[in-house]
Amino acid sequence: MRKLMLTGGLLMLAGCAGFGIPRQDPNQAWIDLDSKQEDTALQALEVDNQAASDKRYFEVQPGSHELTVRYQFAVQPTNIGPDAEPLWRDCQMNVKFNDFNAGERYQLQAGNIGFRPWAKLYDQQRKVIGKGTPAGCQRT
Repeated sequence: MRKLMLTGGLLMLAGCAGFGIPRQDPNQAWIDLDSKQEDTALQALEVDNQAASDKRYFEVQPGSHELTVRYQFAVQPTNIGPDAEPLWRDCQMNVKFNDFNAGERYQLQAGNIGFRPWAKLYDQQRKVIGKGTPAGCQRT
């Protein structure tokens, strides 16, 4: 019985591994997404006004692109009032960059200060090369 459970568990893990993030295409630029704060979500929405193929990352041709992300976060009661509950926000931000290079990895990070979301695009040397501009927020 123990062998059967172990074998079944390993098969499940092997099956899940097939659904991971694909390998980076060396002819494209890869942009990883990372939210800096707990209990947040950062998703890829659009590249140049076209729906992103995967919400977990961007993969783009070299050159100039505008990335649109969705960032969901909670505004803590310390920013609202002493008796308040956290207030959830659902925001979109645009990040433009003119010089994505093939084979390079970039990282797009997002966070918030109170009600205001922010996004920064980093190159492989961790240099800030772009900043997000708000494209609208709503309460959830």
